[in-house]
Amino acid sequence: MHKESTAATPPMDRRQEIRAGLKLGIGPGLGLFPMGLALGLLAAQSGLPGWAVPALSIFGYAGSLEFLMIDLLMTGTGLLTIAVTTFFVNFRHVFYAFSFPLHVVKNPIAKFYSMHALIDEAYAVAAAHPTGWTGPRLIAMQISMQLYWVGGGIVGVLVAWAIPGTIEGLDFALLALFITLTLDAVRTREQLPSLIIATLAFFAALCIAPDQIIFAGMIIFMALLTIRYYTAKRKGGLYDHAGN
Repeated sequence: MHKESTAATPPMDRRQEIRAGLKLGIGPGLGLFPMGLALGLLAAQSGLPGWAVPALSIFGYAGSLEFLMIDLLMTGTGLLTIAVTTFFVNFRHVFYAFSFPLHVVKNPIAKFYSMHALIDEAYAVAAAHPTGWTGPRLIAMQISMQLYWVGGGIVGVLVAWAIPGTIEGLDFALLALFITLTLDAVRTREQLPSLIIATLAFFAALCIAPDQIIFAGMIIFMALLTIRYYTAKRKGGLYDHAGN
């Protein structure tokens, strides 16, 4: 009788981890590229200079905020209003950090970039794959996503310069992507509470402040998400850090 091998699977080297991260970025990247293309088209059609799109995509890098920023810039919105809007739109990322595997990134510069590149799509992938993360894999995934986004924006600007007239309905592309990400992120039973919390926050805001539904909904959602986080932490946390 042959004795079965119980040896553990050897860990992947750095190159293999990077390739794994790039592979994880393909699916979201295929959605981010046309979204970036839509952003580039919309920005060019709105009259923004060509350099503004890659600048926003590199330094701002927040899809929903970038679409919103185009409208705010073109309507002459004050800097204070833009700053407050930016804060509330991106404040959800604070809660992403509670369960995002940022702890696997040891290099301070790489960790700063990972925080900067913590977009909804990266969080959705991390939620769908809660274990097995390493620093190189995580950073490679986030860099690949940003390259898809920046590349799409540049192509969008070039297309807008090449075609006459305007294309309507480009801003709807962001909503379609969020719907897809939501469906992808709630494949497991553990993620259903987040979907239920978001639904409750939406309907509560609809009843309490229908004229400020986005602002009120985000405040309610953040409060409920905080309660969920501390409840899960008492039970061991949303993720098992020992397993990365």
